[in-house]
Amino acid sequence: MAVNEWLVAAAVGLLTLVPCGIVCAKGSPIDRLVALEMAGVVDAVILLLLAQGFHRDIFFDLALALALLSLAGGLVFARFLERWV
Repeated sequence: MAVNEWLVAAAVGLLTLVPCGIVCAKGSPIDRLVALEMAGVVDAVILLLLAQGFHRDIFFDLALALALLSLAGGLVFARFLERWV
C-alpha cells in the first residue's frame, strides 16, 4: 500500500500528542484537563485523516464518537476537579 499525503499528515499529527502527554503527566490539574481535551481533539482529527487516507468510512464514525465521548469525559473530569479548585 502506498503512503499518501493523508497518512503523512496523520503521522505528523501523532507527534502533536507528545506535548499533551507531557502536560498530562506533569502539569497542574487544570493544565491536565486542558491537555486531555486537546488530545481528544487531535485524536479525532487523526482518525479523520486516517479515514481519508485508507478510504475507510468506519473511521469517520469512530472520530465522531471519540469527539462526543471526549467532551463528555472532560466535563466529568472538570466536575470531579471542582472540589479542589
